[in-house]
Amino acid sequence: MPPMADDADEKFMRVALAEARKGLGAVSPNPAVGAVLVREGRVVASGYHRARGLPHAEIECLSTAPAGSLGTATLYVTLEPCSTIGRTPPCTDAIVRAGVRRVVVGAHDPNPAHRGRGIRELAAAGIEVTSGVLVNECSCLNEAFNKWIVTGQPFVIAKCGMSLDGRLTRPPNEGRWMTSPAARRHAMQLRAQVDAILIGAQTLREDNPRLTTRGIRGARQPWRVVLTRSGRLPRNSHLLSDRFAGRTLVFRRKSLTRVLTELGRREITSVLIEGGGETLGQAFDERLVDKVQFYVAPLITGGPVLAVAGKGIAATRAAAHLEEVRFENIGSDLVVTGYPKWPAQTVE
Repeated sequence: MPPMADDADEKFMRVALAEARKGLGAVSPNPAVGAVLVREGRVVASGYHRARGLPHAEIECLSTAPAGSLGTATLYVTLEPCSTIGRTPPCTDAIVRAGVRRVVVGAHDPNPAHRGRGIRELAAAGIEVTSGVLVNECSCLNEAFNKWIVTGQPFVIAKCGMSLDGRLTRPPNEGRWMTSPAARRHAMQLRAQVDAILIGAQTLREDNPRLTTRGIRGARQPWRVVLTRSGRLPRNSHLLSDRFAGRTLVFRRKSLTRVLTELGRREITSVLIEGGGETLGQAFDERLVDKVQFYVAPLITGGPVLAVAGKGIAATRAAAHLEEVRFENIGSDLVVTGYPKWPAQTVE
């Protein structure tokens, strides 16, 4: 029977999770991973995966370990160490060479071809292994990678800022912001963590958005994706003319499903759909949304511009119900986050 985790294991795994979060938005299509080395109840080294092609978290951590035997040390890592040769050598080999006494793992490798192999190799080398410590937190950290590596499809987040009555209606010449500056800064953090941001052509024409990660220090620019039927887009729009124009992809007369499949082939693991209402509606109609993050302003605007349009549902029982719902106050706004689940489709 594998050794059981204790309170100290959870404590140090939380430190490893904090390390892993430093890599969010920078490592795709790899997962974000953190590691800490503990000896005599004290963290003596730490590391995280910084970017694709750079050393993995375990190697970063072990390379900064103090001189001396690690025969009494425990390595905490948020994801099962890799055991195969990819862009970098296997981490399991380095851990065995280091002489670490014990390894504590958060989540198993989600790739069915590799799942459990790293743990088995460490155990076969005589290293004590404990797994599943804070597994939910460790898995959630890489929810986009977890879906993409198994299905080849990107993880889809539906995001919008809307009034309390579900509208995007704004008076002419009053700007395009409905939510508070604090909520917009919060949403910018979300942009900085995804691989691509997707909008419809009408949003491009009406709002001329930049879809950048401005104000987020060190953030990379996500791909910007535009769906269009006609292909007639204003050439002077920001997405087609600014310094990130090379990071803009335009898809003409392609369904959202086909576009997502193509993005997955490009190793884009996460897509943030920012609008407009028709594009968000299509995503919900086709049950393509994995996560919702809606910013609700304390306003009643009325008007015709819906935050989520589409065909809608024929009966309430067919609606998407959010699970693991979280409510958070950001500035004057409410942020609602959750994972939509639809009832099983029935055959007529």
